[in-house]
Amino acid sequence: MPALIFDCDGVLADTEMLGHLPAFNQAFREFGVPIEWAVTEYGEKVRIGGGKERMRSEFTPELAARWNDFPADDAARDELIAALHRRKTELYTALIDGGRIAPRPGIGRLAAEAAEADWQLAVASTSAEPSVRAVLRSAVGAELAARFAVFAGDVVPRKKPAPDIYLHALEQLHVDAADAVVIEDSAIGLRAARAAGITTIVTVSTYTADEDFDGAARVLTDLSEVALRDLDDLRSGRAIAHEEER
Repeated sequence: MPALIFDCDGVLADTEMLGHLPAFNQAFREFGVPIEWAVTEYGEKVRIGGGKERMRSEFTPELAARWNDFPADDAARDELIAALHRRKTELYTALIDGGRIAPRPGIGRLAAEAAEADWQLAVASTSAEPSVRAVLRSAVGAELAARFAVFAGDVVPRKKPAPDIYLHALEQLHVDAADAVVIEDSAIGLRAARAAGITTIVTVSTYTADEDFDGAARVLTDLSEVALRDLDDLRSGRAIAHEEER
């Protein structure tokens, strides 16, 4: 049984600027951490896989020099980052559940087509699992969301661009890489999926439009441009054959 595996942020919904960014900044304010990411600055942070990892990148000697409450040691820093991330996840989930961020075009239709054709459905993301499940419910509805396996957060030790999350998904779904298709929106996600040997389609998002997507089977504006039969052709190699015939 083939599998269709989605990334979450930027694929199911364009969540980074309208969801994650304000949630991060609100969590920083609530904890008294003197960090506030601007829209353009956060565009660089999204190149780091994982929310805790993005926050950890700010805990530098420069921050220590201007913040009297900088954590005293690595254990205190990690404890603070974990608490910040839990609060950020709560804030972000509330934004999603409030209907503030619309699903990207084509997501619900493509997922429904795959379910009707008995494809396995999954999400593989470096975001926290509660955040991923909230976006998934918002994007495809609760009934279809229940058909998805979700692999998220710290389920694997290495985040994208390492292939671990996709290798884990293949193992748990009991599917070969040749029988899966991944939908990604970022260069690091594409690298992760391709390193796992999976055919990958990219739908560019707000922060990733200028990235290098060499190795993608297709690069699309959104999923309204593709149907399940196109994914099946790409997975099986028929699409490549058709291109060569032309």
